[in-house]
Amino acid sequence: MQRSTVLLIARQFWVNTFKSRAIYPMIAIVALMLGYAAYSGWKSYTTHNHIRKHYQQVARQSWENNPDKHPHRMAHFGSFAFRFKHPLSMFDFGLESFTGNAVFLEAHKQNTVNFSEASFSTGLLRFGEISLAMLLQVILPLIIFFLGFASVAAERENGTLKIILTQGAGWKELLLGKSLGLLALSLLFFLPVALVALLLLSFTNGGLLTADVWLRYGCMIVSYLLFFQVISIIAVLVSAFSTSSKDALIKLLTLWLFFVIVLPRTTQALGNYFYPSPSKIAFEAAIEEALIKKGDSHNRDDPHFMALKDSLLLTYQVDSVEQLPFNYSGFVMREGERMSAHIYDRHLDELLQTYRQQNRFTRLTAFINPYVAVKSISMALSGTDFESYAAFERQAEAYRYQMAQQMNELQMEFISNTQSGAGDQPQTISQDHWKAFPDFQHHFVTTRSALRNETLSIMALLTWSIASVGLVFYLSKKAKAI
Repeated sequence: MQRSTVLLIARQFWVNTFKSRAIYPMIAIVALMLGYAAYSGWKSYTTHNHIRKHYQQVARQSWENNPDKHPHRMAHFGSFAFRFKHPLSMFDFGLESFTGNAVFLEAHKQNTVNFSEASFSTGLLRFGEISLAMLLQVILPLIIFFLGFASVAAERENGTLKIILTQGAGWKELLLGKSLGLLALSLLFFLPVALVALLLLSFTNGGLLTADVWLRYGCMIVSYLLFFQVISIIAVLVSAFSTSSKDALIKLLTLWLFFVIVLPRTTQALGNYFYPSPSKIAFEAAIEEALIKKGDSHNRDDPHFMALKDSLLLTYQVDSVEQLPFNYSGFVMREGERMSAHIYDRHLDELLQTYRQQNRFTRLTAFINPYVAVKSISMALSGTDFESYAAFERQAEAYRYQMAQQMNELQMEFISNTQSGAGDQPQTISQDHWKAFPDFQHHFVTTRSALRNETLSIMALLTWSIASVGLVFYLSKKAKAI
């Protein structure tokens, strides 16, 4: 293979593309879309994080400003947990608009995460939002197909293909040169997007971003470069094996529709069909049924807690719960919270596993659709994928359980077993205990975990990248000038 010939063909392809006036309006339109996507991404990130930070502080102040009271009342007063947007969510919105961002935390009850953007928007949100990732995943492949459909087919129609092949260039050099030239044209659109994303990140938190964020950004750049390499080679190969430019354009448009619209929607529907998930009502009903079978901590006559009471009296050698060295009601609430949390965690694990099976079904199609691979990787690195949402839900539940159990422990330690009389002051503890309990902190999934969750997608994208180059070498032996 002659490297100089490959570079010469790539350069010629670049020059010929700019001789056509069609590319200039295309660049202008993409530039306008880039400006809008960058502004909307930055505005969404800054506005939503500002709002969530504000109300997280309001919830904390409300918690700390509670007066002296019974700790179990504080457990039911509860607090809120807000999910913050990752800096790279400016680049890829992912599932952010469809997943909730705040949850109310209280004792004995696990509430759902609410206040998603979709719940406040019209059905048009289902068609997607213009983001930087959307430009790279949907619009740019279409542009690459448009610029590359005539790359070889037009040479055949003009009669120049035979001349090129008789002047020392082989099919291998021709296909690689055209692919390289088309990839260079794709970088003309990709690099401004990457630079804008870099600029937005540099303004985030005064530019004081962690190494984890920059590692995510670097991995994302590499992923998109591999994706555009695959798309460029596909465009050139389809053009080389089409009888005419028109035929190549129709084939590439069909491929774009298949990759971007038909296959992703189909696999989502099939995933839900093969791994159906319960409705919210059915999910909560199953938990309630399991709780009733296990035991009700608020029912004094419940068999489980009656047996627990008898065992306590026997262990401490006392005749009544009033004689126990700790508050019996707090002990019961602690045991009830432990049981309900265990049951909820088990059902939630089953539900999340169902969703993961649905997502895994979609990820498997990445081996026949590079769009699915790069989309999954992009969402994971941007912190806007399903696993990032599930991690927040787990963190919120762990905090809720810790809060409820801490209040139960305080009740056991500081509240007397003797009931207050009609004229007595209610049993309370100092508000200093509320201030001592830490506030909720949302932690993002690490880059290592994000990449590990997308192992299938990464393998699929690498397979596409290697296979596309191998396909050029293989098909170069079968291509014909006529």
